[in-house]
Amino acid sequence: MSIDTHSGHDHDPTGASATSVTLGTSVTLASEARLHPEAFAAAFNSGSPRDLARVYDEGAVFVPRPGETVTGPELAAANARFQGLGLPIDVRPRHTYVADDIALLIVDWVIDGRRPDGEHVRIEGTATDVARRGPDGLWRYVIDNPFGTADR
Repeated sequence: MSIDTHSGHDHDPTGASATSVTLGTSVTLASEARLHPEAFAAAFNSGSPRDLARVYDEGAVFVPRPGETVTGPELAAANARFQGLGLPIDVRPRHTYVADDIALLIVDWVIDGRRPDGEHVRIEGTATDVARRGPDGLWRYVIDNPFGTADR
């Protein structure tokens, strides 16, 4: 997995240094917005729906297809379909814009490889995501729009 956590286009006026906090056994949440896509990829690639759920804020919205939004159990089910491919996700943050406790993240991503049944799968997009820094100082998605630049 290749993750570019500093694209040179970060805009965080706080100047905070990168740190993270590990929750459970394998999920590390970022205390810097630009590192949140890396936390998402690690949780996704763990294969654990529980780990993946931890990178989302309570009440978060997921956009599994352009024009369709889901929350709660439907968000978990939509993510389970992507995780169910059994392939890792590769993320490449393009831009991060932070205003106080809200961040806009533009992230190129790809899921590419052969499933256990031999079928080749390639799904890719440019996400337009919104994350919020919680009271604990850690970032979580409030809007996860993986196909953010796609037409309906």
